[in-house]
Amino acid sequence: MQFAQISDSLVFNQIHSDGLLSPSYRMRHQIVLFGDSITEQSFREGGWGAALADTYSRKADVLVRGYGGYNTRWALFLLHHLFPMGSEKPPVSVTIFFGANDAALLGRTGERQHVPVEEYKENLRRIVQHIKNCSPAVLVVLITPPPVDEQGRLEFAWSLYGDKATKLPERTNESAAVYAKKCVELAKELGLPSINLWSKMQETEGWQKKFLSDGLHLTAEGNAVVHGEVVKVFSEAGLSAPKMPYDFPPPFRN
Repeated sequence: MQFAQISDSLVFNQIHSDGLLSPSYRMRHQIVLFGDSITEQSFREGGWGAALADTYSRKADVLVRGYGGYNTRWALFLLHHLFPMGSEKPPVSVTIFFGANDAALLGRTGERQHVPVEEYKENLRRIVQHIKNCSPAVLVVLITPPPVDEQGRLEFAWSLYGDKATKLPERTNESAAVYAKKCVELAKELGLPSINLWSKMQETEGWQKKFLSDGLHLTAEGNAVVHGEVVKVFSEAGLSAPKMPYDFPPPFRN
């Protein structure tokens, strides 16, 4: 017991002498994930947000700001609440992952979520501009909507509503492609990194069932794709987890 107390004291004294108890040292970076239900669900088992939090454990806090059902039009109303001007601790990076709901088709069951593609692009621009006004140095990453498995959407609707289910998918892969293109286009205009998830997932044979659980949302394998792409972009932008310092050092040193 006495040895343990002495050992603990030595560890504390070492940390204190190195100046590692100062508030500035303890301040972890924050990474904010902003998006719709695909972001909201990212901390479920096998989710890409949870995996990202593990990747940056003790180095950055990963904050999920995902809102199921939201499109970019509704997301604009959240900006001043989520990213207040004059914040003393702005995030070091923000992922913006919208478009799956904006791309819902008019005249179908999800038409209330539909946002015209040009408005979608301008809404994304306004979101980026607000975040950049809060912190010019923040790394903003745009993520396109994923591809859509139309048969998977119909099967999911059948599982919920049976004979009353819609006979036409409320989203199509063709429509998602248009929104993905605009997202990438805006990223290039603004000089931002982007992840073309729509294209990336379709590089794999059988992506419909491998990456999508209901024709739209992600399986564990689909989440792994997003996690891998985000880590890759972060690393290329200078946020490589292995190269970032811990908020506090390990208690034992060689």
